[in-house]
Amino acid sequence: MSSASPSSVGSMLSSFLGSKNTKPILERVEDDLPTKLRLKYSPYYRAVEAVQGVKIKVAGRDMLMMSSNEYLGLSQHPKVVEAAQKAASLWGASSCGSRLANGSRGYHEALEEELAAFLGKEACHVIVAGYLACQGSLATLARRGDALIVDNSIHSSLWDGAQLSKADIERFAHGDMNSLRALLATLDPKQAKLIAVDGVYSMEGHLAPMTELVELADKHDAFLLVDDAHGLGVFGNQGRGVCDHFGVTDKVDLIVGSFSKSLASTGGFMAGSRAVIEYLRSNCKQIIFSAGLTPATAEAARAALRVIQEEPERQQRVQANAAHLRSRLDALGLDYWQSPTPAIPIVIGNKEKCYFVWQSLWDQGFFTVMSIAPGVPAGKDLIRAAVSALHTPEELDRFAEALRVACKKAGVPVK
Repeated sequence: MSSASPSSVGSMLSSFLGSKNTKPILERVEDDLPTKLRLKYSPYYRAVEAVQGVKIKVAGRDMLMMSSNEYLGLSQHPKVVEAAQKAASLWGASSCGSRLANGSRGYHEALEEELAAFLGKEACHVIVAGYLACQGSLATLARRGDALIVDNSIHSSLWDGAQLSKADIERFAHGDMNSLRALLATLDPKQAKLIAVDGVYSMEGHLAPMTELVELADKHDAFLLVDDAHGLGVFGNQGRGVCDHFGVTDKVDLIVGSFSKSLASTGGFMAGSRAVIEYLRSNCKQIIFSAGLTPATAEAARAALRVIQEEPERQQRVQANAAHLRSRLDALGLDYWQSPTPAIPIVIGNKEKCYFVWQSLWDQGFFTVMSIAPGVPAGKDLIRAAVSALHTPEELDRFAEALRVACKKAGVPVK
């Protein structure tokens, strides 16, 4: 009988003793609790196999999408799909270069001109991701020695940009203008200041109090930046966003956002004065070193922008659907953080119960997303629902009933 080789013996011994990986970074990865939970329960990265509006198929099961950011239901609109197909046929798959070098194309400029006009700004720059639009703007406009003043609940992309800027980061309580007012009073009047907020806070569903923000920014000579990724298409005249909704567009120095929500594409934008946009083009690394938007994504966004204006009933429908679901949640006695937007958080308030509610909704055929601390404040663990113009009142009623069943099973108080 042949004896085992030294290497195989060592391998068996290591396995028996349960020796860990000796690479510190790999150890950190393997010991990470959220990663272990994801490997065990897999609540994220669920691949959708087929889509028809809000009706989807996952692992062979028919389900109803209840957490998409496609607020106006335009990703399969014939005009949007046709525009993307024609662009790919005419221009190819990619410009294969940064806008600064060889990658600038006519379709980029056409989208920028139309979007700037739509938003009521002099100029616009489009970039490959909304995340980079937010991150790059803050990282470039603020610098060491400046005061970068942010709402405590700004999007991760803005947080990243704030940290990259090396400015002095000052935070105020979420949506609390008294907190902001007190903070501004403590700062050196001569210090350059930039205030950054979300127009719609997508996890909480809250609107930024733009009227007061503008007043405070003017009083303290602060540059005001608004990430309106979730407001575009949903609020304002013909969907011009939260700044238009409050009538303060002219007072906001830079509007940034994403094409992956109401505009049903991918990419991002920065819109402001011509001087601000050219400054960003000259200094923003996220612009300088990123390839230009692909032809299909740019033309899809441009077509969607036109459809928004041609079919205002979509904006009206998504608002009506959001109001309908809120009324059902009120009847159930569930906390939705008083969201006035189509992004509707259903606050469960406990990690374990949140998971059980999510799982029950999944089992009943509803695709939702859960967010737990530290992604949300402690005690605000939630199911993040989002309403589309494509939902019917009957579908929203079925979801509300499924939510009632799920909450009762999880021990969450419900009427």
